Order: sequence, then structure tokens, then C-alpha cells
Amino acid sequence: MTGERGPRAALRASGRGQGSRPRPPRRPPAPRPRARRLALGLVAAALLAGCSAGPTEAAPDTPETSAATGAAATPDPSRAPTGRTPAGTLLVADFGSDTVTFVDPGRDGSGKGGAPIASVKVGTAPYGLVVGEDGRAWVATAEGVAVVDTRERTRIALVPYETESGPVSTGEYRGGGMGIALAPDGKHVYVGVNVPGGDGAVEVIDTATREVTGTAPVGMRPFDVDVSPDGREVYATDHDSFDVTAVDADSLETRRMEVAPYGTEGGLGSWLKPHYAVVRPQDGKLLLPFEGERLAVLDPRTGEVTIEPMTANTHQHGAALAPDGTLLVVGTGPIGSDDEDPSLTVRSPDGEERVVPLDGPHEDVAVSKDGRTAYVTGGFTRDGYWNGVTVVDLDDEESEPVRLKAGNRPLGIAVL
Repeated sequence: MTGERGPRAALRASGRGQGSRPRPPRRPPAPRPRARRLALGLVAAALLAGCSAGPTEAAPDTPETSAATGAAATPDPSRAPTGRTPAGTLLVADFGSDTVTFVDPGRDGSGKGGAPIASVKVGTAPYGLVVGEDGRAWVATAEGVAVVDTRERTRIALVPYETESGPVSTGEYRGGGMGIALAPDGKHVYVGVNVPGGDGAVEVIDTATREVTGTAPVGMRPFDVDVSPDGREVYATDHDSFDVTAVDADSLETRRMEVAPYGTEGGLGSWLKPHYAVVRPQDGKLLLPFEGERLAVLDPRTGEVTIEPMTANTHQHGAALAPDGTLLVVGTGPIGSDDEDPSLTVRSPDGEERVVPLDGPHEDVAVSKDGRTAYVTGGFTRDGYWNGVTVVDLDDEESEPVRLKAGNRPLGIAVL
């Protein structure tokens, strides 16, 4: 990969999205880790909220070309399987359009020979998704939570939100559903609803009736939603308020826990916020990666946060756990002049890390059922996204990642 860390860092530190404000003068090289991060946060305080200062959108009608050009791929009907969707198919949420796309990762899951096989309309700007054991996918869109029969590849319902989140729109700061999770028993879905400019909510959906049965207040922009292993608590990762909200699954009572290993000095303009989390099954603690430098480990019982070092040195978003406890973290690329390029961190339970370079920004990651393959979406919530999925062999350190075509700006991903 080519670095281009200086110009790219200036763009990201400016918070400038596509077609928004002019590029500011380049800043001198920033100081190293903590001083550099705090300086970036303070500079960014003058910017708008989030990971950029202006909304960035994909054009749904982009002419199709190869994934390497960034244009969306159109499913090839000749490749569509007859009957039901086979196990191992990838399902991605197309944030740049109103669909989810089914992607065949290749017969052996390696990505070689894989391609999109079908798309289903779900609702405006789909973000996160989760799939139950019954084969139904729950997709957080700007309009509501879409319910998709993944075996028959049809949308069977759209559950509207009870939380008022403004007019239906697209772009990075659109209102509506973001993170989404399923209870361990499959009886409820929990979706984080973004309310532009204010605190969000977690809405509870009964999977049998497909109705909202409760709402709990959370922090600003709930990027991710997770559930404790016993199903008793739900966790919203509140991007713009530097915290995690724990929601009691029965009473819907809440408590907020700050997770800010670099502090909160940058306010809404800071880059140094929590994005995605995973829950460690053995102890119920939440793992939240920051900047390829720090892994925040949150004990939700006490609110205590401990910090472990990381090595990728790049802005980080999506995270997932492999069956053996390996943590996978998506590095989106530099926000400072001395940051590294996009990558996938493969972190073993003992803390040893392997950093796999990726070509271009990525957003989220899922892992195959056998834990041998990672699938990383190229959608990204900011500029620089591309319309595909990168396949990483977790067993073979010498193999090169493979790029697959997918839908329009894919964000959320699941393995069927």
C-alpha cells in the first residue's frame, strides 16, 4: 500500500467530508502518542461532531464497475443459488442504498471466485444487522428495523421506531437505527436509535410480534449495541458522549459509564471516542479498541476501565470475536501525520497481535463459523469507502487478503 499519510492525515484531522468545507493548512507533525492524541482532540473540538464534520453519502445510482474502483457491484443472476441461501453466505448492509446484499464468498470461503448473488430492499441507509438462528436478519435502517428472511431472500416486515429521530435521511449523521443486537434466547432485538443533536435510545423489539415493547434512554449516537452473555443487560456504545450505557433487559433502567482513555477534552469534535465493542464471554467485560494504541476493558458491574496496549497505531472502528477468543479490530486509516494505514488487527487472548495491512478504509468485520476467515466491509462511515469486502485468512499469515465485490458502501456484515 502507498502511505500518503501526510495529506490523508490532514484531511481526516480537518473533519472534512466529501464536498464540504475547504482543506485547512497542513499542520506540522503531531507529537507522539498521548500528547499527539490530546492535541488532535483539542484541534477537533472546533469541528462538528463525529468522525467527520460533514455528512458523506454514497450515490445509490453509481455506475457499476469493479470493486477496486469503488463502484457498487450488481448481483449476477446466473450465480444465484436455486432454492434457499446456502450456509456461509455473507450478508452486508448497503449504507449507500436501501438494500442488503448476499455475497457468495467462494466455495471454500476464501473469497476466490466469490461474488454478489442477490440484493433485497430493506429501507433507507441500512447500518447494522444481526441474524438469528431462525435465519431472519434484523437490519437497522433510517426508517425502522427491517426483517429479512435470508433463506428466501425477501423482506417480510419493517418495524418503525417509537423514538422521534427527525426526517428520514442518509449520510453519516442520519437519524434512525445504528447498532443492533439479538438476545441470546432470540426473543428480543435491541436497536440503538440515533437522534441527531441529542441523546439516543435503545428500543426493544419482540421478535415474535415484531413490535417495539420498550425504550430506554442512552447517550449520543449509539454506534454499537451488545448483550451480556446471560442476556440480562444490553450495552450501547455511545460514540459522541464518550460512554457506554448499560440497560437492564427487564426493567430498562440505565446507567452510564465513561470510556475515554484519552479524556474528553475534544468534546463533540474529538476523534478519540468509543466506536464498537465486543463482550468477552468468560467474564462479561467489554473490549473497546482506541486508535490502535489502547484497548479499553470495561467491567460493566463496577464501571472500572483498565487499559491494555495495542500496536496498529491507526484509527479503529469495527470489532468481532472469533470462537477461540481472538479479537479482530478494523483499522480505518490515519487521522494524524504519524498514524499507520488501514489494517486488521488479529489479537490473541494472551494479547499477542498480528497486524494485517488492508487496501483502503474499512468499517466492520465478521468471522466465519470455524474462526479461520475474517470478512471486512469496505463501506466506512466517512469518505474513502469502497464497495466490497476484504477476505483475510486467519490461519495463513503469508496469504494476501482477497477483495470481493459487494453492495453499495457495505457497513454491517454477518455470516449466514
